[in-house]
Amino acid sequence: MELNERKQRLLMALVERHIRDGQPVGSKTLAQGGGLAVSPATIRNIMAELEDLGLLISPHTSAGRVPTERGYRLYVDTLLASSAMRSPDHQQLRDELRQLLAPDQSPQELVSQASRTLAELTRMAGLVAAPRRQVSTLRQVEFLPLSGQRVLVILVVNRSEVQNRIIHTAREYDESELRQAANYINYTYGGCDLDAICDGLLSTMAADRAQMDALMRTTLDVAGQALRQSGDEESDYVVSGESNLLDSAEADSIDKLRDLFNAFNHKRDILHLLERSMKADGVQIFIGRESGYQPFEEYSLVSAPYRLENGPVGVLAVVGPTRMDYEKVIPTVDITARILSAALNQL
Repeated sequence: MELNERKQRLLMALVERHIRDGQPVGSKTLAQGGGLAVSPATIRNIMAELEDLGLLISPHTSAGRVPTERGYRLYVDTLLASSAMRSPDHQQLRDELRQLLAPDQSPQELVSQASRTLAELTRMAGLVAAPRRQVSTLRQVEFLPLSGQRVLVILVVNRSEVQNRIIHTAREYDESELRQAANYINYTYGGCDLDAICDGLLSTMAADRAQMDALMRTTLDVAGQALRQSGDEESDYVVSGESNLLDSAEADSIDKLRDLFNAFNHKRDILHLLERSMKADGVQIFIGRESGYQPFEEYSLVSAPYRLENGPVGVLAVVGPTRMDYEKVIPTVDITARILSAALNQL
């Protein structure tokens, strides 16, 4: 939506005043403190036009206006295009985050610290989705027989990562059988990711086992267990600062807040929303019903993916009321994602 400069300045001033005070904003307030240099009557006329455009609304019988979701969206889009988002003042924030998210911590510690940091810096709820398990590419596999129907598996994945594991098989196999199975896997699947190999083996298992030769039966029995990766369960996230939302909630929004807390606990919808953010290039913002989830009707989510060298592996976000301080929250989320990415890439 295109607004002329006067309407845009008034909308920006009204949204910023509402974010600061949490109250409907009237024409007299804007005339006195909005820096607009126009009369209250002119401001009233512009506010009426913005209301007709669906950008403002008059709550209850109040003479003042508050932004709608569309009003917040236009405000945020204008803010993102402004020089405020590239302020040199953010250097202090970067320095603080580098100290808190130092690469001398484990990935799990970094994720938890990032969640706490987002909550403390924004006084809202901070969410960080745990890093996705990275794709492991098979370089070589070797099977060695042990006693009691056990087999030692030596896996070389990615560039040079070696993994050893012991599996239990349906029967005992001699060294020759296991060598043939390893040779088959290395020849057929070398350079493939382990998930694709397991999918291929499952497809083969769907065929008639009676038609398989001994080599294939051995391969399926041994490799089905040997190449299965841990961590296939649904990824989780860490949330901090829920009490911040309770502190800022108004009496008539407690039920909405309870719905949001239930969403935090059930996780499925939150994870789906974070998954959508994973595909974004930089910061993504869902305002109110833009998320598509009822518990977020009165809340916004500001998110950004964090990355390893080969692409995004997780998402971090801040959740707060729609009248959150976007000018502060957006760069905080963006810079935290960058610093967390840098720390994880140094591990």
